[in-house]
Amino acid sequence: MKDKTLLILAAGMGSRFGGLKQLEPVGPNGEFIIDYSIYDAIRCGFNKIVFIIKEEHQDIFKETIGSRIEKYAKKKNVKIEYVFQKTDNIPSKYKIPEERVKPLGTAHAILCAKDAIKEPFMIINADDFYGYDAYAAGADFIDSNDKNEIGLVGYSVINTLTENGTVKRGVCHIKNGYLSELDESEIWVDKEIIKTKSLVTGKLSEIEKEKKVSMNMICFYPEFFNYIEEKLVDFLENSDLTKSEFLIPTVISDGIKENICKVKVLDTTAKWVGVTYKEDKDMVVFYINSLIEDKKYPSKLWN
Repeated sequence: MKDKTLLILAAGMGSRFGGLKQLEPVGPNGEFIIDYSIYDAIRCGFNKIVFIIKEEHQDIFKETIGSRIEKYAKKKNVKIEYVFQKTDNIPSKYKIPEERVKPLGTAHAILCAKDAIKEPFMIINADDFYGYDAYAAGADFIDSNDKNEIGLVGYSVINTLTENGTVKRGVCHIKNGYLSELDESEIWVDKEIIKTKSLVTGKLSEIEKEKKVSMNMICFYPEFFNYIEEKLVDFLENSDLTKSEFLIPTVISDGIKENICKVKVLDTTAKWVGVTYKEDKDMVVFYINSLIEDKKYPSKLWN
């Protein structure tokens, strides 16, 4: 079994929900979604957890997340580290506008962890519940893959939707088990028909319930940091730095086009849930309670 790190992207603003939605309790004893992510990752063999956070959130994360998992992590020989998403890794000739508050995007967040991660790693969003099977799929890929390949956990789109509005997903186009294109799209349900609108081409279409989509659960090899660094320069040269975002799906898509990387799509039977809208929280709480009733999780997670 290889050393492997779970990199948790937790620097986002949570703007649609209104605040630090990563810290909304959803479990019966005040557990957060992020608690279940860490619990699943540890039992699937991840032995280091790295949080990407905004520096001003450090205290609240350590007081809540850190304090409740440190004893468990120590018992399991799992390291915990914090990394800040800051712009001190931007070449000095580029200036980020002072009025910009929002982080530069997921690819920049990942790059901020370059000095903390020297082993294969998997990224997740802090506010997404991915399910045990998805962590197992990622861990198996890292343990068994000796090539410099990326592994993207592909969810059936029907397992990722909310009744409360439109969602953004990366629609996977797959050839021989590998990603040929990742189409960032808006997705919604209209009278039981799943519809999409590509954010790249504007094309409207319908997709099948089992069509694979990306939920930003992706396994990387550490050398890929170098490619992200190269693409950051392209982003800084060609983007509106007051609002544009440097996103990992874009970097991966460029890597495929440039024959830099191969991306294997990993199957999972897991159901994704998350708090995209305030109205989603009750559904997430209900789903987690149902898993506890089925003995998938203990009622007190960190006991």
